[in-house]
Amino acid sequence: MATVVIRTQTPAERPLALHWRRVRRLPWLPVILLAPVVICGIFGSLLFPHDPTTIDLLAPRKPPAWMDGGSWQYVLGTDQFGRDLLSRLMEGARVALIVAISSVFLAALIGVTAGMVAGYYGGIIDNVIMRIADVVFAIPAILLIILIGGAVGGGFLTVLSSIVIVSWVLYARVVRGETLVLRERGFVALAKVANCSDTRILLRHILPNLMPTCIVLMTLQAGFALLIEAAITFIGLGIQPPATTWGLLISEGRPYMTTAWWIPTFAGLAITITVLGTNLLGDWLQEKFDPRRQQR
Repeated sequence: MATVVIRTQTPAERPLALHWRRVRRLPWLPVILLAPVVICGIFGSLLFPHDPTTIDLLAPRKPPAWMDGGSWQYVLGTDQFGRDLLSRLMEGARVALIVAISSVFLAALIGVTAGMVAGYYGGIIDNVIMRIADVVFAIPAILLIILIGGAVGGGFLTVLSSIVIVSWVLYARVVRGETLVLRERGFVALAKVANCSDTRILLRHILPNLMPTCIVLMTLQAGFALLIEAAITFIGLGIQPPATTWGLLISEGRPYMTTAWWIPTFAGLAITITVLGTNLLGDWLQEKFDPRRQQR
């Protein structure tokens, strides 16, 4: 006759098991993918193996260290002017981090404000804001960015303003829909009975309920901002030399794709990994903040 042994956890083991379960649920893959970008963006100037702008005409298009002709002095090789590619990628991470954070923050500030005002007040204010959003949304993002870049020229401000103009619409449309629902809730009615001002209701009662959605949108839009920056820099309307960006590395390395493939390839991999990390982090945050997905 078989004997079944059932082992129960001791009181000391239960906190450890609970802690381990929480650790396993953390977004480790997005953190691993995004950690190099964040570290290089913040501490890049302290970690450069070489000056990203130093030209070495004796070592142009030097292959990576593991290839024939490569050197561990230049781990990922050099570009057409002999500049260290690893240092330039790290410098590009700093620019990418600045562009992503600043553009996402400004777009969220404009879009969330417009969406809350449109959803809370309704009427003609709602119609005006949403019609402006519809016009911007109807124009393809790349075409709108090309028009802006052609009108005002390239540069960091052009990149920043272009991303903000094409991104705020998404925040406004999503936030407006949720605000329409929240303004009918009981706590808003009680705030009105308590004679709270509209500004206080929007900032103290409605905005906190919108924060999970806003955080998810900001995370997802960070990857979109990186793609936009790389695209407009690639066509020559974005950040200009001697600055270093991943899009500029791809643009400068395109003529050498057959002879020095490492120049554009590593920059393209950096963009791909970073965008993938932001999208995975956004999916994790959406699952974290959405009770319906948690139940499933």
